Amino acid sequence: MIRKVLEQVKNGSITIEEAEKYFQKESFEEMGYAKLDMQRKVRSGFAEVIYCSGKADEHLKHIFARLFEAEGEVFGTRASEHQYELIKEMYPQVQYDPISHIIKIEKEGKSRIGQIAVCTAGTADIPVAEEAAQTAEFFGSKVERIYDVGVSGIHRLFSRIDKIQEANCVVAVAGMEGALASVIGGLVDKPVIAVPTSVGYGANFHGLSALLTMINSCANGIAVVNIDNGFGAGYMATQINRLGVKQINE
Repeated sequence: MIRKVLEQVKNGSITIEEAEKYFQKESFEEMGYAKLDMQRKVRSGFAEVIYCSGKADEHLKHIFARLFEAEGEVFGTRASEHQYELIKEMYPQVQYDPISHIIKIEKEGKSRIGQIAVCTAGTADIPVAEEAAQTAEFFGSKVERIYDVGVSGIHRLFSRIDKIQEANCVVAVAGMEGALASVIGGLVDKPVIAVPTSVGYGANFHGLSALLTMINSCANGIAVVNIDNGFGAGYMATQINRLGVKQINE
């Protein structure tokens, strides 16, 4: 691990100050109700993210404050309007998106690399897609949003296929029967991350039908995350995008 930290300093992915903090601190910070993983960014390249839903107000406030103090930015998922108002009292600069329920403070002037295409079958899938897109952007990826291109009007997808094929990774977000991922998987030579959503009528079973379709896809190169897990898709897409950019630069 020490060698990895020194290599990251050498290639500029972390600063000397960040490395110094790593060597000075414990592997986590004990808060009683939470153990904050303060070295996660050094180990994995991604700082810890807050899953806001279900957290007590005081716990969320203290966790948010501690991560902001350590990183200078914070990213939280599944936040409510009430939680946003709590954090806004502490940090007026905090941003909240009521569509994706993302809450964040982001460093200014952050550069973004590569290209990820985030596609949805329908407009109702956009909240999950935005969770994926904004996660990828927060962690430094360029994102192209291509929404409402589902298989019920497949010509809409074909009108944007060139842009989709240019991406290092594609995130396909779909409810109903979840066929979008299979169609895209047969048209691109890059990994496709399929995200089933809970959008649909009764026999959709809150996303289960889309999940099963995606898992059983006959197209190759498709990986599937959990129902409505936009964050997981955006995180994985960023890892793939970073590898794609690294390969190009080498």
